[in-house]
Amino acid sequence: MIQSTDNSVTTHDAEEDLRNRDIKIYINGDIVPRDEAKVSVYDSGFMLGDGMWEGMRLYDGVWAFFDEHMDRLFDSCKAVSLDIGMTRGDIATALEQTAAANNMTTDVHCRLMVTRGTKVKPFQHPSLSRSGPTVVIIMEHSKAVDRTADTADRGIRLASVPQVRGLPHSQDAKFNSHSKLNCVIACLQAEAAGADEALMLDPHGFVNTTNACNFFIVRKGEVWTSTGDYCMNGVTRQKVIELCKDAGIPVHEKNYSLYEAYGADEAFLTGTFGAQTPIYSIDGKRIGNGKAGEVTKIIRGLYKAVIEEYVAENVLINTFKT
Repeated sequence: MIQSTDNSVTTHDAEEDLRNRDIKIYINGDIVPRDEAKVSVYDSGFMLGDGMWEGMRLYDGVWAFFDEHMDRLFDSCKAVSLDIGMTRGDIATALEQTAAANNMTTDVHCRLMVTRGTKVKPFQHPSLSRSGPTVVIIMEHSKAVDRTADTADRGIRLASVPQVRGLPHSQDAKFNSHSKLNCVIACLQAEAAGADEALMLDPHGFVNTTNACNFFIVRKGEVWTSTGDYCMNGVTRQKVIELCKDAGIPVHEKNYSLYEAYGADEAFLTGTFGAQTPIYSIDGKRIGNGKAGEVTKIIRGLYKAVIEEYVAENVLINTFKT
């Protein structure tokens, strides 16, 4: 669990849950205790960051937006010629088995990881991974802190950083890959600037995303986010865009600079774990009152409602299946 220290706030703040010390983890079909969960030092994910992952949340026995997450995972793996060796149904079964082994039903965060597998030699070429993929599922009891609540003290402090999200022909940011060094560097740069997380620009200097989440601002009742050309197009990001359109809230995917971000009335981040997380400041400039604004709260409410509807529909479908 990530815990805040020295008044820092992260997008993955959660209350400590002692049950996570004894979780069981899925590795290539086996479910083993946490202390016994290991992969080879020859694994391509460990050696090279050669793999893809998905973060998902379990609500009342239902994995939210499962199909959208699988679309991204399978598209990403196909793009890098990584054969998962499992169907969507196989992955769903593995998730069910892992949740059951941990007696987990809700307020659960999952990290599903797929690498190219164990190499026969410690070198780069993909052909050296010959034993098939490595598939790992880590689930933790994890309830995100709701920083849109009136009781929340403040949002996230961001700092714009030199590290940028690159062009698609260098490493496409749409890949949710194990190779996250650029994001780690950005986070370190933000910490050195006294901020909680990094606000990363695109190669042309426009506001893009943070090191961990997608980024939105609100100006005069309009919701703005980046074009999506240079960032991972998060499932939660897309849901927020759709919810705004359905609710009649003007929403724009566009280029904009730090000038517009500094002058925003509100700003928030989106991600599977924290849903919508408000921004306190950018480069020391406070955004609004430093807490969740009215538009952010409305979007948070709409998002909670769509989660509840999704869960209810899928619980009913699963009931009919059984």
